[in-house]
Amino acid sequence: MGKIRFSIFFIICCFIASALHAQNSTPDTVLTGIYITSIHDIDFKQQEYTVDFWLWLKYKNWDFDFLHNLEIPLAKTVETSFATTDTTNGEIYILMKLQCVMKDSWVITNFPFDKQTLRLSIENSQYDSKSLVFKADTSGNQYDPRFALHGWEIDSFHMVVNKKSYETTFGDPDLTVPHTEYSAFRIRLNIKRDAMGLFWKLFIGMYVAFFIAYTCFYIHADSIDSRFSLSVGALFAVIGNKYIVDASLPESVTFTLVDMLHGITLLFILFIIAANAWSLQLVKQNKLKKANRYDFLTAQVLLLLYVGLNIYFIMQAK
Repeated sequence: MGKIRFSIFFIICCFIASALHAQNSTPDTVLTGIYITSIHDIDFKQQEYTVDFWLWLKYKNWDFDFLHNLEIPLAKTVETSFATTDTTNGEIYILMKLQCVMKDSWVITNFPFDKQTLRLSIENSQYDSKSLVFKADTSGNQYDPRFALHGWEIDSFHMVVNKKSYETTFGDPDLTVPHTEYSAFRIRLNIKRDAMGLFWKLFIGMYVAFFIAYTCFYIHADSIDSRFSLSVGALFAVIGNKYIVDASLPESVTFTLVDMLHGITLLFILFIIAANAWSLQLVKQNKLKKANRYDFLTAQVLLLLYVGLNIYFIMQAK
């Protein structure tokens, strides 16, 4: 009888111990919410932007100490302009106003008709996912629909909680496998540019240069020096325009819309120069009427092809 009682007591103790272990192994939850008030200073050359937002966190474990352990990966600078802590019924409530300069990689293939994704992630620098997990507070709005994001439109807003893996032990001798996971509260904001005004601002010089070269076909074939002078001048004007546009963009190994439009313009100006050279040969052979007819037909074909290619590539980028 005593052995039976001891067995029952042993089983109960094991059950309680396993329950306590399971309870202790369950990570604490941090209810996290965000409200973005402004996104500004989007800098393509430096690949960064500035975001102002309110951040609040609710949790019970005092050791988390988000006032000192808050980490925002990919942030160049983090400034806290306001922070308050309140405790009610054993729950800690922290409210902070932050400004972060975030670094990001821009996709400029379709610039200036580009769409970008702004990313913001929040972690605790001291406690991994075994001790802490975030939970998103989805009540209300997450950004001010009236905030100034000049020249851009908000396409979508996503707020998710997942884990970020670090393939390292951070020097912890208790970790035998170089793999650590931290809970991450992530924001993904998709924006698209209101680009038509910027497009004409960037490319008006290029198009003016092309049409200056194009007018060569309507200068009398005898004035061949004027034709070549205008064409060569337009060629250098397009090259200068490309250098000016490229100076405002980060380096890219891909062939972008900017490269395509400038490349097409340079190629067609070369066609104009070649057409002028052939027209000169006809004039030297005393075939003035044939030269005039050749200029007229070539002008129409090149104009239609140039305009058609520009429209096609611009519509593909939108």
